[in-house]
Amino acid sequence: MNRTQDLGKLIKLTGDRAKLDAKANDTYIVYKTKVGTIVKEYSNGDIVRMNDQDFQHE
Repeated sequence: MNRTQDLGKLIKLTGDRAKLDAKANDTYIVYKTKVGTIVKEYSNGDIVRMNDQDFQHE
């Protein structure tokens, strides 16, 4: 494998580990989809699109 493939595999494994941790802790992961939408994926498989209000801090 070359470096790009190795990096892609490492990124995938990191995401898989995050999903396992979310399931173990009954929480969610947040990521950006291929089309640029930021979503929350819960351990039960539900995916919720986040909007701008979700990112505002006071």
